[in-house]
Amino acid sequence: MHWIDPDHLPKSEGTVDRFLLNPHGEIDGLLLTDGMEVHVPPHLSSEIRAAVQPGTPIAVYGVRPRHAEMIAVVAIEAGPGKRIVDNGPPKKEGEHGKDEHDGPKHGAKAQHAPMEAEGMVRRSLHSPKGEVRGALLEDGRIICVPPHEAKECEPLLKPGARLATRGPGLTVDGATVIDAKELGASMTSLKPMKPKKPEGDGKHPKPHQDDGKHPKHA
Repeated sequence: MHWIDPDHLPKSEGTVDRFLLNPHGEIDGLLLTDGMEVHVPPHLSSEIRAAVQPGTPIAVYGVRPRHAEMIAVVAIEAGPGKRIVDNGPPKKEGEHGKDEHDGPKHGAKAQHAPMEAEGMVRRSLHSPKGEVRGALLEDGRIICVPPHEAKECEPLLKPGARLATRGPGLTVDGATVIDAKELGASMTSLKPMKPKKPEGDGKHPKPHQDDGKHPKHA
């Protein structure tokens, strides 16, 4: 939402409780001490790490989806002269430029490893538009679910639900995130995530191709 002027958006204030991470280890959200979830674009991850830590008072300018208690941020203020504004993702450096998701931009790059987790869901986590996309467990681990599977898995991602998962994960600055490849109510009831259907899966007819059998009209 980098096209929105943050100065014309509502301002909310709070104190950072913890970072929320995506499967690449980038910050894509903040949880405030009052329980408010704040979604931030992952390309702001480095700026946020440099300006914000748990315990930092912040002001956020953003919009609220209709169906979730959260704010999708356009700008964050972390003190005098510390304003982080979403000006859109950086342009790729040519065809072979850096990948859009090349991990956290600080120190050594975190490495994924096979992980599993089981515990009680503390709260659901959301996309910028308010759809459920994962969960925060009571022990602080973050579980991310593929968007195409999130709706079906939503009962397991509600606060108070028992959740178990297995998939590649990593730990960045003490926060652990797991990209769920299997999900269930317990380790003995895990079910694999279905692969995303490729585009052009037969729902729409293929464009007509000239086979040379029909005469062309001038």
